Amino acid sequence: MWWGGRGQSFNIAPRKEEPEMGSVQESRMPEPRSRQPSSCLASRCLPGEQILAWAPGVRKGLEPELSGTLICTNFRVTFQPCGWQQNQDTPLSSEYDFALVNIGRLEAVSGLSRVQLLRPGSLLKFIPEEIMIHGRDFRLLRVGFEAGGLEPQAFQVTMAIVQARAQSNPAQQYSGITLSKAGQGSGSRKPPVPLMETAEDWETERKKQAARGWRVSTVNERFDVATSLPRYFWVPNRILDSEVRRAFDHFHQGRGPRLSWHHPGGSDLLRCGGFYTASDPNKEDIRAVESMLQAGHSDVVLVDTMDELPSLADVQLAHLRLRALCLPDSSVAEDKWLSALEGTRWLDYIRACLRKASDISVLVTSRVRSVILQERGDRDLNGLLSSLVQLLSAPEARTLFGFQSLVQREWVAAGHPFLTRLGGTGASEEAPVFLLFLDCVWQLLQQFPADFEFSEFFLLALHDSVRVPDTLTFLRNTPWERGKQSGQLNSYTQVYTPGYSQPPAGNSLNLQLSVWDWDLRYSNAQILQFQNPGYDPEHCPDSWLTRPQPSFMIPGPPSSVWLFSRGALTPLNQLCPWRDSPSLLAVSSRWLPRPAISSESLADQEWGLPSHWGACPLPPGLLLPGYLGPQIRFWRRCYLRGRPEVQMGLSSPTISGLQDELSHLQELLRKWTPRISPEVHSKKRDPHTIFNPTEIVGILKGRAEGDLG
Repeated sequence: MWWGGRGQSFNIAPRKEEPEMGSVQESRMPEPRSRQPSSCLASRCLPGEQILAWAPGVRKGLEPELSGTLICTNFRVTFQPCGWQQNQDTPLSSEYDFALVNIGRLEAVSGLSRVQLLRPGSLLKFIPEEIMIHGRDFRLLRVGFEAGGLEPQAFQVTMAIVQARAQSNPAQQYSGITLSKAGQGSGSRKPPVPLMETAEDWETERKKQAARGWRVSTVNERFDVATSLPRYFWVPNRILDSEVRRAFDHFHQGRGPRLSWHHPGGSDLLRCGGFYTASDPNKEDIRAVESMLQAGHSDVVLVDTMDELPSLADVQLAHLRLRALCLPDSSVAEDKWLSALEGTRWLDYIRACLRKASDISVLVTSRVRSVILQERGDRDLNGLLSSLVQLLSAPEARTLFGFQSLVQREWVAAGHPFLTRLGGTGASEEAPVFLLFLDCVWQLLQQFPADFEFSEFFLLALHDSVRVPDTLTFLRNTPWERGKQSGQLNSYTQVYTPGYSQPPAGNSLNLQLSVWDWDLRYSNAQILQFQNPGYDPEHCPDSWLTRPQPSFMIPGPPSSVWLFSRGALTPLNQLCPWRDSPSLLAVSSRWLPRPAISSESLADQEWGLPSHWGACPLPPGLLLPGYLGPQIRFWRRCYLRGRPEVQMGLSSPTISGLQDELSHLQELLRKWTPRISPEVHSKKRDPHTIFNPTEIVGILKGRAEGDLG
């Protein structure tokens, strides 16, 4: 049977095989009756998307329960409520859509005790009365199936999900959404955020940061220096591209020192990979490396990024434990839950990241210097710390546009291996470092709500987008892979969509679409919720009075070189490990003498600077977060979405949602009215009058005391 929508046809394909199931014989999908998918379902389908199976059902677990249709396609599983309209807002968290690659666990339920975990390739052993779809993004979709002759459809849609998951490829982009959205306009589509794929983007950003001592290098324009690096990056003015090429050969994976951010006060934040100590540079190469690290400053601080922070294996293990703890069927007792949460170490790792980022922010803002973040691979923790430092130090990074630009520059363009870290390649290096970063940002948003223009719901949308393969932003590991796939090197390309033998006619598109094209998946009303209503415009960059720029380039060798490790500054004799005496950074960190870790941050220790430098006042625009004990909170709205009963009490993002919560509270109050004290009950009140918080607390307290009595 064919369903049409917007001039397109979508085949509801019957199953070719008939599984043997006791009394259930399934030769083909029954013809749709009164509960068939409506035309708005087809209008939501993407070019090349094929409906494999569907069944009427009821969404459970949330109040009220919703009747609708569960549909499985070759891209996703979606639940369409009855009466759904094309222009109707869907939940901001994409509650009803699960990309196949986002399904982490699928369970079929029959009766009260029969549960089967369905892995890709499994065979369902009974007719399910309910299925539970657990998303890797912590979402949960529970759908109960109706009886009355529709049991074969329940079996068929469940098995269709199992088979579709087995055939899905995490690295495959379903570009139909690109075609359907971008094809609505004429000509090329301007990216809402600079993608940092052109020299013009980098030059514009350099001028915005007023980094006058730096220039845009084109040495990697053909990706022949490093495929994991962007085509363009910033290097000191005095360094030639020929020197850059030779210097980068002496760093791990060719990721030599580049500018990450220029502070208005004059400091520079750089990032680079570890020294390749097996190389044999000549004196000119060593001089070029030192000049790039020094960046014209008289003081240089090398930051051992990996010190005190979790390893990739630690991050992955903590995230797995967190997901297991947040499952609805978690075996952890309620009185042991908080202890189990601490046992995951997830909050500890957030605490460590915020502490180190705070210390680095102090280093950058307290004195004009070069601060270099050094990580062996330069693709994980360097991006996390560099981004957090800019959020703490630069008010413009806290705007919605500024934050998106920051992520695009420090994560996407810088070559963070999203596909591998999010489990898309099956490799052992899976570790959700980017999700750890988003949780750190959420912590900052809770502590400084007036300083951020974006809201928690923007962070949720970004958190969920890493599992939606609609753009190449999170589907590739390097800028080279991303550019090759999208045809970015040729600027324009034809898109071949699965399901088409030939490219659609008339669709020669500029496919530089990214996750920042939010209107691909969200309505205008939902995008408005990305704005933080508590944002104070006085915190915007225009009101940030920057200090005068000092003389930037200082000739000669640095007067002081420091290693920042374990919360302390240790003097170094040299910058590079290839001089006569070995450099500290050339030695494995476990062999280095370690100063005792102070319980106070670098800022608490009067900036941690030598006394002859003097104490510095807190620079304008700098945020120093708390990270002790209860100052680090649990992101309930994100991680407990699969347990709706726990979400009660969290404020809703919309007026209509607040009205629903208010109605729910008033309904509870009406139920408890007989138990309200006579003094409160005797007061005449309009039934639509809202109780004030003091009265509500008194009512609840009285009810609790009555229960105890």
